[in-house]
Order: sequence, then C-alpha cells, then structure tokens
Amino acid sequence: MSRRFLYSAVVGQERFRRAYLANIINPKIGGLLISGPKGTGKSTIVHSVEQLLPEYNAVKGCVFNCDPADTASYCSLCRDRSAVHAVRKKMRVVSLPLSCTEDRLIGSIDIEKLLKTGTKEIVPGILGEAHRNILYVDEVNLLPDHLVDDILDAAALHWNRIEREGISVSHPAEFVLVGSMNPEEGDLRPQILDRFPLCVKLASVTDEAARV
Repeated sequence: MSRRFLYSAVVGQERFRRAYLANIINPKIGGLLISGPKGTGKSTIVHSVEQLLPEYNAVKGCVFNCDPADTASYCSLCRDRSAVHAVRKKMRVVSLPLSCTEDRLIGSIDIEKLLKTGTKEIVPGILGEAHRNILYVDEVNLLPDHLVDDILDAAALHWNRIEREGISVSHPAEFVLVGSMNPEEGDLRPQILDRFPLCVKLASVTDEAARV
C-alpha cells in the first residue's frame, strides 16, 4: 500500500478541508462534491485523512460492518447469527474506480468457489465495503449512468440488495459520499448533483510561497 500524503502537511484549500472534516465529524450532512481543475489536490486531500479517521464497533466476521448495537439495521447474514460479538474497525476511504462493473459495485458471489466446491458465498461490493465509511468517487462526472443510478438508490434508501444465483442478501449502506470532478471534462447529471448537500469549487494555488 502506498504511503498517503499527511493531512497536516496540506497547505491551502481551506474551504475544501473545512467542508470535508465537517462531513467526517457529522456524516448526516450527507456528502461533498469537489469541483476544480487538475492539480488542485482533490484526491490527495481526500485520502490524506485516513490516519485521522475514528474507530467504530462492528459485528465480528460481518463483511458489511454492521453495528452490533443497532439490531434493526443488521444485514440478512447477521440476522441469522446465533451470537454476535463486537470488534473494533477503523473508518476508511473506499474508492470507486471508473472501470468499476455493476457486480463490483453492488456485490456478487464467489464464482471460483462456486465452481470448485458448489458453495455459494457472497462477495461484498463497494457499496457494502463503504457502509460506515467514506465512499470516494473520483471523476464522478464521467461515471456511467447505470452506476450513478445504483449509488443514488443506495444513498437514498440507505440499503443495498445483492441478488445473484438464487441468493438474496440485503445490507445497510450508509456512507459519506465524496465526489470530485474537473468541470473542463464535462458536466454532472442534475440527479447526482442534487445528492451533494455541499459543493466546494477549487482554484489552482497561484501564491508562490504556498506552492513551494
């Protein structure tokens, strides 16, 4: 894993940093859109907070990070457990690549294991991994429409359903949605633009001392 740039070493972009930290402290704000040209530190700052993110309790062995204290929000798999034990996990940034497939986003089954053993095992998608974490979508304006629709559905309902090969699993999907875009590369669909309660427009740092 590559070493992340330290958040404390970032100079400038105060509005972006303040809005980002506000979402981390209070995820109920609902997300952040960062708009700016290349070279303004969008991705660098988003990933730089990983060492500062808090820890939380999760159900031991749950791939969807269910909260052991919130039984009403258990995933289908946790509801079937005879006993639940808590484990500490650290909040993290989950990135959604532009090359992502719908199966990778929503979730699927382990095809290799199915072919070898006949066992059907759920593989969590990015929406499952992002539960109680930060979901970062770089170049969100270039994301295919069908993936945008899946993200919007999960963000609105706070749930995601995986249905593959006769298996149906539902799990909570509450995350801080952070998107970044370069306006020179295209506009953002109004449906997803409305999903971001906060938007920060960045400009290149021109001050010579700050750039150094």
